[in-house]
Amino acid sequence: MAYLLGIDIGTSGTKTLICDHAGKVIATAMSEHTIESPKPGWSEQSPTQWWDATCKATKAVVKKAKIKPAQITGIGLSGQMHGSVFLGDDTLPLRPALLWNDQRTQAQCDSITKTAGGKRKLINMVGNPALTGFTAPKILWVRENEPAVYAKTKHILLPKDYIRLCMTGEYATEVGDASGTLLLDVKKRKWHKGLINKLDIDTSLLPDCYESHVVTGKVTAQAAKAMGLVKDIPVVGGSGDQPAGAVGNGIVQAGIVSATLGTSGVMYAHAAKPVYDKDGRVHTMCSAVENEWCVFGCMLSAGGSFQWFRNHMAEGEVTLASKKKVDPYQLLIEQAKQAQPGCEGLFFLPYLTGERCPYANPNARGGWIGLTARHDRPAMIRSLLEGVTFGMADALNIMQDMGISTKSVRLSGGGARSDFWRQLQADIYNTPVVTINIHEGPAYGVALLAGVGTGVWSSVKQACKQAINETEKKRPNRKLASMYQKYHQQYSALYGALETHFDSIASL
Repeated sequence: MAYLLGIDIGTSGTKTLICDHAGKVIATAMSEHTIESPKPGWSEQSPTQWWDATCKATKAVVKKAKIKPAQITGIGLSGQMHGSVFLGDDTLPLRPALLWNDQRTQAQCDSITKTAGGKRKLINMVGNPALTGFTAPKILWVRENEPAVYAKTKHILLPKDYIRLCMTGEYATEVGDASGTLLLDVKKRKWHKGLINKLDIDTSLLPDCYESHVVTGKVTAQAAKAMGLVKDIPVVGGSGDQPAGAVGNGIVQAGIVSATLGTSGVMYAHAAKPVYDKDGRVHTMCSAVENEWCVFGCMLSAGGSFQWFRNHMAEGEVTLASKKKVDPYQLLIEQAKQAQPGCEGLFFLPYLTGERCPYANPNARGGWIGLTARHDRPAMIRSLLEGVTFGMADALNIMQDMGISTKSVRLSGGGARSDFWRQLQADIYNTPVVTINIHEGPAYGVALLAGVGTGVWSSVKQACKQAINETEKKRPNRKLASMYQKYHQQYSALYGALETHFDSIASL
């Protein structure tokens, strides 16, 4: 038997996965990371920590799969997007990596927008507006604030591409992850030299850029020893966690959209051609499918809002769940079922960590609005789930306005585990929602990409067609869908009414 290895360098940990050449998952493993926050709003990690976790998780998954390392025929890499690794002439980072959720670069974002000639011109150049999460502002921040580090910098890599360097000795990236740097011409799928020159960034700092399924190098003898593998296993480009996760969910053709409810929430659609939102509310990037694209929007506190409620307002449920050996979220959802749809005008705004889509506002604040003496705990829980789902629907509606086909929505993450929340999503999206047989996300997606790059499948679409199947479909309740459309309009109006107050609240 022959197998494929997927490696996903996440924020909280590195996940490894082994599947066979039919796409069947054999084993998974995880090794955790820690995050450092030297100042409020700053978020950093040591890249060497990623490499240690990769080696540990790779050894673990091979052991769990009960296979020989020589049976692995290809490796794919995925990772948290936007992070910046500054290197000299070797693999020892010059400073910790600035992560996707680091907020220190607003001044650099403003400078990039001005240099490009305005927000819409920047979107036309690289498909996206300048946001603090992206890589280019991080590069400028280091240049301006740590000139000694920048002077020593010879290479700048994204998180997964640092692992590629450690594994293969090659400096390389691919179009999906590179789309999140704000330096890639997303339409032409190559570095935007015009913008790079305007920003006075030396192009030699950036790696060569490939399509996601292309082999970019082979495992070296030194890396093989550290990882518990054999040398010369091909390593493909892979992709950033969003495009890679889309492959893992089978979102590789028009009409199928994915809604992933983790800590953040991502609505993701495939597109045969590049299409932009002129206001930059959603991102347009290169898909892991060659010469095709994707559009996605990210809300920052989706499952994170529910997690916040569990951690701070559900001590009783957590204690009871521990005694009954059940998930505390299950107990909370049972309560939510007791409330009326719409919660009699109670709305939850899920802006607990600011917001990104559809409102790029780090100062946005969350809360309940519409509380009356009639409302109880079940109503508060249900309104929270409705508010998060309205936030996800914002991105879906933007995509529909852009002309993107959204015939069905594939669910993953915590929001896919609850039958109640699945039906709620169908009703609020007013679109059928489905679940699939695979729940492994980016690590699985890049394992499939490794199979395409090494000849197991002829294309990404063929790989997904063979390996991924729908298991359940829920259709919207038309009466509730009509009601929720009216409630969604009111939900959206609340942000507009409060927007001018968020900055002053944040400054208190």
